Amino acid sequence: MMANLRSAMQQRWLALSAREQRGLQVVGVLLLVWLAWQVLIAPAQNKLRQAESQRQIVAQQLTHMQALQAQAQALQQRTPMSRDSALRALQGVASPSGIQLNPQGERVVVTLKAVPAQVLSQWLAQARTQAQALPSEVHLTRSSTNAAASTPASTTSNQTSPAWDGSLVLVLPRGTQVGGS
Repeated sequence: MMANLRSAMQQRWLALSAREQRGLQVVGVLLLVWLAWQVLIAPAQNKLRQAESQRQIVAQQLTHMQALQAQAQALQQRTPMSRDSALRALQGVASPSGIQLNPQGERVVVTLKAVPAQVLSQWLAQARTQAQALPSEVHLTRSSTNAAASTPASTTSNQTSPAWDGSLVLVLPRGTQVGGS
């Protein structure tokens, strides 16, 4: 069967004029070039196009990781504060409205009422860096509050932003206490 097909194709080829044969040869070469492009070159070219954006993403991730590493090393190298100085530092951190501190020995219970998420995040970062206080328990409920209540009058709008109600417990450092037992 294959021999018959080959023989029929050869007879058909010989029956074509030289111009038709040349035309089919050109079409065949163009088809092979297109196929080679689609299979071999186009995927590699797409990878090269994506490589620059991937490199930028990885570079940003590396920069972020290095910043986190530097921050962790700085936190490790700090000398522990005494409980009293940590408590004074925590009370010295600007407490936005809606945040109340209640010291209880080595811990501080923080009560939150409609504190915007961004404000809480910034306050916790300051509490960690300035007072070396770390959260140990968190009991929060997400609520919505009017964003106009926490923003200056020039930028107020009727948008709502996520806010938190609840409490969290911060553990103060256990450094040497001044005049303590």
